[in-house]
Amino acid sequence: MIARGVRDKRVFVRADLNVPLRGGAITDDTRVRASLPTLQRLMRAGARVIVASHLGRPKGQRKPEYSLRPVAPRLAELLGTGVSFGEDCIGPVAARAIAELGPGQAILLENLRFHAGEEDDDPDFAKALAELADCYVNDAFGTAHRAHASTAGITRHLDCVAAGELLESELEHLRVVREPVRPLLVILGGAKVSDKLAVLEALAPHADVLAIGGAMAYTFLAARGEPVGASLVEPDRIEDARRVALAAEKSGRRLLLPTDHVVAEKIADGAASRVVSAIPDGWMGVDIGPETAKRYAAEAQQARTLFWNGPMGVFEIAAFARGTAEVARAAAASAATSVVGGGDSLAAINQLGLGDRITHLSTGGGASLEYVQGLELPGVAALER
Repeated sequence: MIARGVRDKRVFVRADLNVPLRGGAITDDTRVRASLPTLQRLMRAGARVIVASHLGRPKGQRKPEYSLRPVAPRLAELLGTGVSFGEDCIGPVAARAIAELGPGQAILLENLRFHAGEEDDDPDFAKALAELADCYVNDAFGTAHRAHASTAGITRHLDCVAAGELLESELEHLRVVREPVRPLLVILGGAKVSDKLAVLEALAPHADVLAIGGAMAYTFLAARGEPVGASLVEPDRIEDARRVALAAEKSGRRLLLPTDHVVAEKIADGAASRVVSAIPDGWMGVDIGPETAKRYAAEAQQARTLFWNGPMGVFEIAAFARGTAEVARAAAASAATSVVGGGDSLAAINQLGLGDRITHLSTGGGASLEYVQGLELPGVAALER
C-alpha cells in the first residue's frame, strides 16, 4: 500500500532515528536498521523520500549535539545509496533540498525537535511540514503514543497517508499480548513503580503470570512488609503496589516477586556483593538472585505468549546484570511467541546474540507499553481518520 502510485511523488516518512551518539558517532544503529524496509520499498517504487525524525530532547533549540547529521552517512551506507542532508526540516532551506531529489532518492532532514512546534503539535509547524510532501508515511512506532506535529498534526493537511512497515509490524506483534494464546507471562522490570504503574494496573488482571524485577520489586516487597534494607523504595507508591497485587489475586492471576536478591552496599563497579533471601539493613538490592532467575525461567518454559520489558537489576554494571541476562536466555529458549521491548532488555538480547530467537524485538519503548494496555496511540489514530 505505501508504495502504490508514489513514483516521483514527495513522500514524507516519519522515522524513529533517535539513536545513541557518543562523540558524534552512532553507538547502536538498531533503529536505523529498523527503518530500512519502508525506505527501500518507497525508493524502489520511485518515490522522492523525505526522512524526518527527532533525536534526543533539545527542547525547541538548535543544539549541535542533537543534530541528525551523523545519521545520514550511516543511513546511506545501509541503504547502499547516497542520502543527502537537509539543514532544516521546514521552510525554504528544506524545500530547496527536496526539490533536488530525483525519483528513488532520499534526504534526511534536520532534527524535528529543533522547533518547539513539533512537540506542541503546533498547527503552523504541522502545515509547514505538510507543504514539503505529497504523501505521508508514519513508520515511527516509538513516538506513536505522542500527539506531535510530525505524528498527528501533519495528517490533517495531507490526503495520502499510510502506516510504514515497521509500524504495521509492531502493531501486529504487540496485538498478541493484548489478545494472547494463554498462558501469558509478562516480565516487567525497571527502577520505579511510578514509571510503569499504568501498565502494571492493566496487566495484573490480564496476564496469567506477572513477574516483577528491577528496583520496583522492592516497593512491592515493602508493601508486603518484607525487609528491603537500603533498596530503592517509593513510599508514596506502596498502596499502589498493594492495589496491583490485589487486582492480580482477585482475577486469579499470579504475581511473582524476587525471593532472593543480589545485594551491595553501594551501586558501583567493584562493589562487594552477595546473595541473600532477606535484605539486611544498610544493603540494597541490585539484581534478582539466582533462584528467582530460575523461577522466572521456569515460567517462561510454560508460557505460550511472553512479553518482557525492563531490566531485572542495575544492568549498566556487569556484576549486577546476571539476572537480566538469565531472563534474556529464558525468553530466547521459550517456545512461546515472545515480544521483548525496552532499551536494557533489547541490549541484553543483542549482547547475548539472541535476537533471532525472539519472535519480535519492539523498538517502541513507551508506545509498546501504552499499546499493550489497550490505549489509543495518537500517531496510529491519525492514520485511521
